[in-house]
Amino acid sequence: MKTKYLGAILALLLLISAIGCAAPTVQITHIFYDGLVPSVESDEYVEITNVGDQAQELTGCVLKDISEGYPSFIFPPYILAPGKSIRVYTNEYHPEWGGFSFEYSRAIWNNTEPDIAVLYDNQGKEVSRKSY
Repeated sequence: MKTKYLGAILALLLLISAIGCAAPTVQITHIFYDGLVPSVESDEYVEITNVGDQAQELTGCVLKDISEGYPSFIFPPYILAPGKSIRVYTNEYHPEWGGFSFEYSRAIWNNTEPDIAVLYDNQGKEVSRKSY
């Protein structure tokens, strides 16, 4: 009996990891591009939301500023719950928002000319894009 449930759980996990952030329900929903920290703007962030009703695996997905071509952030193992959001900060850590950071020592998002953030799945396919 336990083996039956374990098999079903493993199958579900494999399905979630195969879908990953390729699901159209994972979207870049906000870019806070004009940080309040002088010069380095370490508090800039990109917010990513699971607008669907199923958990989405973000492992291996890539967030990138395609206007400059860099930097890139590769997600470690992480499952984004339905209706929840995470943020990837320029150079700060906020555990309440997932604890993700580009670890970039200067501002990423241009304050005068809009940049474009793109989220790619773990196969390199574009999932979401947003500008400001």
